[in-house]
Amino acid sequence: MAAAASTGTDGGAPRLSPVLVTGGAGYVGCVLVPKLLEAGYAVVVYDLMLFGAEGVPVHPNLRVVRGDIRDTERFAAAVAGAHSVIHLACISNDPSYELDPALSKTINYDCFEPLVAACKAAGVRRFMYASSSSVYGVSDAPEVTEDCPLRPLTDYSRYKGLCEQVLLRYQSPTFTTVILRPATVCGYSPRMRFDLTVNILTNHAVTRRLITVFGGAQQRASLHIEDMAEVYLRCLALPDTLVAGGIFNVGRENHPVARLAELVRAIVEREMPGEPIGIRTSPTDDLRSYHICSRRIAERLGYAPTRSVQDAVSDLCAAFRAGKLPNSLTDERYVNVKTVQAMTPRLLLEAVR
Repeated sequence: MAAAASTGTDGGAPRLSPVLVTGGAGYVGCVLVPKLLEAGYAVVVYDLMLFGAEGVPVHPNLRVVRGDIRDTERFAAAVAGAHSVIHLACISNDPSYELDPALSKTINYDCFEPLVAACKAAGVRRFMYASSSSVYGVSDAPEVTEDCPLRPLTDYSRYKGLCEQVLLRYQSPTFTTVILRPATVCGYSPRMRFDLTVNILTNHAVTRRLITVFGGAQQRASLHIEDMAEVYLRCLALPDTLVAGGIFNVGRENHPVARLAELVRAIVEREMPGEPIGIRTSPTDDLRSYHICSRRIAERLGYAPTRSVQDAVSDLCAAFRAGKLPNSLTDERYVNVKTVQAMTPRLLLEAVR
């Protein structure tokens, strides 16, 4: 398959078929979109902008559409002419989903098939879906591969898995589908999140000099955000024969949460000296635990992440030193559940427009 688009503008609009990224103003999107542009793709960002658009770059080959993925008519207009779609948009993480499960389902599941159908009808050639390794729930398997059974513990994870089933039904010679099950992403983004494991631990280590570990024995797979973005670029460029109908775990390291806390403490004490950083352990009801195996993506697609948890923590320390993360403990923009809670009336309004 040829690349989706090369650069080129006509009155500020891309001449060639773009890549459309739903949720392109989000945590991963704000790292991915600049990489797509740098690689020569024309890009359309389709996003409701619940968290603002401060992290979205200004570029002649970028078009930004403020839109709700539940608005199939508006989405169909935005995707017209696109060559590929990377679907990131959703109510992300369990606490945000559980604020209003019925509303979250309309965003994470109910609109998914209409969105996929609109893409196929528009002539989109490749559709990549950001699922989650949380679909595995709890597993004591030494290595959780893509063939392991899905045992999601929450509605957020359950609907991620159900969307996978929907998408696979649309796979065809003219519509290539790719499903990625990433580990928990970590590291700095212009649209920062401090509700992800490594990011939370780093934020508290830097600002409080105290890390609270909830549980500690649960296995967590981690993936640097720069590696996550590069996976999408890799999947865009590869031929259909390698990726069509593929499901791929994407992770680099598996550690118990207690070990992640120790890694974070060591890096922060080295890069941001001050008072010694303490680690405190508290009980948790979060039972998710799995040790994911990413051998398939390495063997079939030739991709292996190169950045470590320590790299992610170091990048966050650099962002703190540069003043890029002000009020990191109190600003609700950094925590999805707080922003979604504040925006729920707007989400309900958007749904009926």
